[in-house]
Amino acid sequence: MAKEAKFKCMHCGNEWPVPSGVKPEADERVCPKCRSNSVRYLKGENEAT
Repeated sequence: MAKEAKFKCMHCGNEWPVPSGVKPEADERVCPKCRSNSVRYLKGENEAT
């Protein structure tokens, strides 16, 4: 099973998938659960570093 790209909140630990067609490094992200802006992008297996 391939690991998909996700966003992860560093405050509450919530993880959610990256919507298709979105450039994850382009915008500042906000956690949908706690509204924190401490969000990191977790690359999937299919992406080059």
